[in-house]
Amino acid sequence: MINKELKTYIENKIIPNYANFDKGHSFEHVNEVIEESLNLGAKYNLNLNMVYTIAAYHDLGLCKNRETHHLVSGEILSNDKELKNWFNEEEIITMKQAVEDHRASSKNEPRSIYGKVIAEADRSIEPFSIIKRTVQYSIKHSPDAAKDVHYQHLIEHMKEKYAEGGYMKLWLESDKNSKGLKELRQIISDNKKLKEIFEKIYIEI
Repeated sequence: MINKELKTYIENKIIPNYANFDKGHSFEHVNEVIEESLNLGAKYNLNLNMVYTIAAYHDLGLCKNRETHHLVSGEILSNDKELKNWFNEEEIITMKQAVEDHRASSKNEPRSIYGKVIAEADRSIEPFSIIKRTVQYSIKHSPDAAKDVHYQHLIEHMKEKYAEGGYMKLWLESDKNSKGLKELRQIISDNKKLKEIFEKIYIEI
């Protein structure tokens, strides 16, 4: 069970910040990450108050930029004096490091099991959702670009991050993500299938 006062604080003061981010990092995303983090946290018998807090703060740094958002998110968490009502200094440091370590492009293994949990939860690999978020991000940041440009952005991102040899790594054993990554890689290798999914998403956005 999550501490009720902590949950109230985060729901009222932290989660609303996600309304300011792109659709790929919206309320839906943070709530999915929180849910999966708690599932993994329970599996590994972790402090669920810490797990919940890490997940809630993990993308707050998007208020500054995408490139260093993981570091900014960690600073926001560690500078939030309200968290001292529920956590000691050591726990706050662990949570800060976990948030810093969650980014998929990181080549270094997370420093704690908490970092591995948030990294794994943030990598919730559901192929259609990942493709949709990628297209949404492209449209958000290049609103005047032609449809073909957005499709090219999708191809480039999929190959760079998720294809064989891509930079994304899974740090924990997870049947869900392993299965999802295999399915996504099959789609990436099938240009016709990827284009069909893109067209469906583009019409709906």
